[in-house]
Amino acid sequence: MSAILQFDRTLIPDLSAALGNEWLETNGLGGYASSSLIGANTRRYHGLLVAATKPPVGRIVMLSKLEETLVVNDSRFQLATNQYPGSVHPDGFQFFRNFRLDPYPIVTFEAGGLQIEKSVFMVNGENTTVVRYQVMDWRKAEGGAKVCKLELRPLIAFRDFHGLTHANSALDPTVELQDGMASVQPYGDLPLLYFGHNAKTVETQGCWYNKFEYAREQDRGLDFQEDLFNPLTLTVELSPKSPETWVVASLQPRSASDAPALRTADLAYRKKIAEIGIKPSAPKAQSDIRRLLNTAADQFIVARGSNKTVIAGYHWFSDWGRDTMISLPGLTLCTGRFDAAKDILQTFAGSVSQGMLPNRFSDYGEEPEYNTVDATLWFFHAVHEYSRYSGDTEFVLKLYPVLREIVDFHVRGTRHGIHMDSDGLLAAGAPGVQLTWMDAKVGDWVVTPRCGKPVEIQALWYNALRVMEGFARQAKDKDSVTRYAQMAENAKQSFNREFWIEGTGYLYDVVTDSGKDASLRPNQIFTVSLPHSMLEPKHAAAVVAIVDKELRTPYGLRTLARSHHDYRGRFHGNPMERDSAYHQGTVWPWLIGPFVTAYMKTNGRNRQSREQAASFLAPLLGQFGHAGIGQISEVFDGDELHHPGACIAQAWSVAEVLRCLVEDIQGVTPESLRKKA
Repeated sequence: MSAILQFDRTLIPDLSAALGNEWLETNGLGGYASSSLIGANTRRYHGLLVAATKPPVGRIVMLSKLEETLVVNDSRFQLATNQYPGSVHPDGFQFFRNFRLDPYPIVTFEAGGLQIEKSVFMVNGENTTVVRYQVMDWRKAEGGAKVCKLELRPLIAFRDFHGLTHANSALDPTVELQDGMASVQPYGDLPLLYFGHNAKTVETQGCWYNKFEYAREQDRGLDFQEDLFNPLTLTVELSPKSPETWVVASLQPRSASDAPALRTADLAYRKKIAEIGIKPSAPKAQSDIRRLLNTAADQFIVARGSNKTVIAGYHWFSDWGRDTMISLPGLTLCTGRFDAAKDILQTFAGSVSQGMLPNRFSDYGEEPEYNTVDATLWFFHAVHEYSRYSGDTEFVLKLYPVLREIVDFHVRGTRHGIHMDSDGLLAAGAPGVQLTWMDAKVGDWVVTPRCGKPVEIQALWYNALRVMEGFARQAKDKDSVTRYAQMAENAKQSFNREFWIEGTGYLYDVVTDSGKDASLRPNQIFTVSLPHSMLEPKHAAAVVAIVDKELRTPYGLRTLARSHHDYRGRFHGNPMERDSAYHQGTVWPWLIGPFVTAYMKTNGRNRQSREQAASFLAPLLGQFGHAGIGQISEVFDGDELHHPGACIAQAWSVAEVLRCLVEDIQGVTPESLRKKA
């Protein structure tokens, strides 16, 4: 696989194929730029500048897109493509020749005998998008032309990225002009948007473009029509001596003359990120895979205040506690980014409340939501892995009082009925609240409530107690060493008594006082994959075998066995249809990580098992060129063909593939990464 992902006209034979693939650029603040392969927006979330005004949230679609017209002699060629009711206009798709991610999105059009490249990148740490147009070859120009014009029409939205905008009289069409700079502020309570340019002329007659249609929103059963405003037109002259032009869209004044230096700095940053952990002697294919994963991982690590956090998925998620803790080892530790890991842990440790980590931070700055039982337990695992990779005992000891307080809250009880039961296991649940990662909810209907004692919560609780036993030993807290060891042993005995289903080779998914749920789900894989396991080796091997047989697909694990009466094989339709399938058979790529780890633990870390584990990952790695180009999707259909769905880029999908590739298949040790960090 090449580290450069490419699509040419032969691979994208029609408009539908072009619209089915999307690119993503990010800025390390939570902001992004994104569209379909040919630049036709298919989502409300698409835009050339989606700015994070309160990093990593407060995201606003400022600049939706640029409409381009290439003028060669007297011929005009519309390069843009849009979907309107019953029509596609303009039909710039016919001029599409190639798309490549090299290292950022570059699309090539051919019209009037000219090839013109359009590239897009965002400036790291700024709400700034840079667009470059470059004529590649003048030899075949129509009529032997030596000069062409490029007309650029910005289309602005200026609205929350979850919403849609429509033509209205409240918009202020004023355009402020200076040399090489134009700015607009259509609504007084939103930021100014600056356009740095080197246009020969700027025309400021503004107008509305009405009824854009977003096909992906229509597919999702949501509102899908929007109006966009065109405040100005930039006209640029290009020639063999001046074959390129730049547009810099930003929330701060940035001139077009800044663009080349911004590009140079951006390329240097990307090269540094991409090369993390790559050995000069590694085979090219292996190195290319690692570069793609490193680059994909970086897009999720963003700022929250002076610290770092993790965006759970693009386009619509913010930073979630559960996703962050699960993703942290793959995104930061396996890439040697220990400072980022430390920042993330500090961010969430500072938000612990009543012994709980936030489930998510709001897009609008309200108080965090504390409605999860597993995010807090994954926090222990993340701290443990940070300690194992970094060797930073001092930082772990600073967190130790917080971790100890969390355990105490769980023992005596905290929100949503979370408490340690008399058998030493962790119980949780409250009416109308979804507490585990299987958290789909439609109105008041919790699709998979899993109240009581879910299997992975017990695995995480036991693992946390063993982790705390080790941390207490480091802190010379002798009484706590004994206490945590006794609690862990009690939980282990109770778990094996209550959860193993004799004669089946697997575990109950949930145990309650009133009954036990024997639905075959992937949650039991964590009883094997986590560092500290409660299972006997023969039971661990049996769990891996049945998950492999009944739940594993080429793209991850199904969330429910196909034989179950509630199984849903397709993730599609309106919100209710999608949420009802979300954890009822839908495939989640991130689960391939714990599966591979569990497989290696039960099959021996030898050459044969590594080759087998690599074969489990191969189909997912092939997905880098589909759906979210250079990324891994959130879910796939449970039924064959396994179409990708939901977010085009999901943090834990990338993180867990990267982690198990590095740790389990390549056998990279924390010590070797520590030396390079």
